[in-house]
Amino acid sequence: MLKGPILAAWLVYFLCHVYPVKSKVICGESEMTVWFEKYPGLQEDDLRLNDTTNTACKVLTNSDFVFAVVPLSGCGTQIKENGDILTFTNEITNNKHDAVITRKCQLELKFECKYPKHGKVKHSYSGHRENITVSEKDLGTFTYQFEFYPNKNFRTPKKSKLYPLKCDYKERIYMQIEVTSSVEDTELFVESCRAAPYDNPNYEPSYSIIDNGCNVDPTIEIHSPAHQKQFRFSMEAFKFIDSDDQVYISCSVMICRLGSPNTRCSQGCIKSRTRRDDQQHHLTKREAVTQSSRHFISQGPLRLVGSAESTGSPVIHLNLNLVFIAGGLLAAIGLISAVVIYKAKISKVTYQPFES
Repeated sequence: MLKGPILAAWLVYFLCHVYPVKSKVICGESEMTVWFEKYPGLQEDDLRLNDTTNTACKVLTNSDFVFAVVPLSGCGTQIKENGDILTFTNEITNNKHDAVITRKCQLELKFECKYPKHGKVKHSYSGHRENITVSEKDLGTFTYQFEFYPNKNFRTPKKSKLYPLKCDYKERIYMQIEVTSSVEDTELFVESCRAAPYDNPNYEPSYSIIDNGCNVDPTIEIHSPAHQKQFRFSMEAFKFIDSDDQVYISCSVMICRLGSPNTRCSQGCIKSRTRRDDQQHHLTKREAVTQSSRHFISQGPLRLVGSAESTGSPVIHLNLNLVFIAGGLLAAIGLISAVVIYKAKISKVTYQPFES
């Protein structure tokens, strides 16, 4: 075990006071274990980690402490590379993920673990995200799988040991989301996909790829699936400005009964948010057994290599260098020629005495 202090541990109370928290974190080879003492007024039901969509990512309590065992490759843990150091960060908060404002005292407990890149953690940690399995009434158990592929054939996904996946700027990346269900005659619908520097569905800023079932990124291409439970798409690689070179892709997905009218799957691209909200309210009441809830699945990271400025234009840069070199040589030759001519003229000058 590697023991380390919490990077930042504090209670932030809006409209209240600021109190320190007695807390501790233990850095394991595949997880971070964090706990802190309870304090008066703590609302335990709202405690959560970065990822609120995974029911396995729980913050637990007993009579005296709040604690959590957080995997390095899940529960919204954010990863940064700095030279030979890997830094894993997460936080415990008590605000609801979809809340815009709050009038209660808010907890914000951030914690991190740092590891040498070539230590044991490198062998136990994999950037590759695992499949997500959920169960819902009347729809049974189903599993989502999100993978990257080397080309548009979508035959064999890239191996998990290759993660983080390296790619060049504007290189086309191929992705497939697939669901396996215990219920027959179901179909997959990908409602939205977005990219972010960290594997956190609530992270901002993010970049929208698909929104409300509509293609947003100008380079996106939709590829024909093998069946109704697959979604295949591709786009050109990119990076975030003034951010790390890593990119995670997260998507909001759901399944529907195949052929059922008025489900979100059957509606496809909806550009009006008001219309979508009205229809979703209608579906919640009347079509509850024909479609699932929305679930989030992510994959990554993609790590951008090379330079955006140099990719795709090496010949132009080479020619510019030649122009500068040639210009310098011409200027030097011109200067030498001018000096030679000047000296030649001087050598021809004769002096005659004035007549007295």
